[in-house]
Amino acid sequence: MKTTAKHNERIAKMTFSSVYPHYVTKVEKKGRTKEELHQVITWLTGFDDDQLQKWIDNKVTFETFFDHANLNPNANLIKGVICGYRIEDIDNELTQKVRYLDKLVDELAKGRKMEKILRTK
Repeated sequence: MKTTAKHNERIAKMTFSSVYPHYVTKVEKKGRTKEELHQVITWLTGFDDDQLQKWIDNKVTFETFFDHANLNPNANLIKGVICGYRIEDIDNELTQKVRYLDKLVDELAKGRKMEKILRTK
């Protein structure tokens, strides 16, 4: 799906620390844990808990966050619709990565089994 330049710029400039509390709230409301959330984020980005906290404390943008991430090679297996966009059809690389994260958080909150969330070939 073609996203607009304005939409992509808004995503790039949004800080990870501004969205992170919403991720925590979303998963905890559904009976999942912050530790499980961190497991999902670590799988996608390669960041450990200390690195993740550093990004939160430094209020980095999603652009910086994903510039430093070591994206999981199986991330391209994340498919489906999130926020009205079919993930595999998003043409902006950064926006697609952010939507990967959104999709994983959504699956966690919906109670999907961790082994299904953390895709393997």
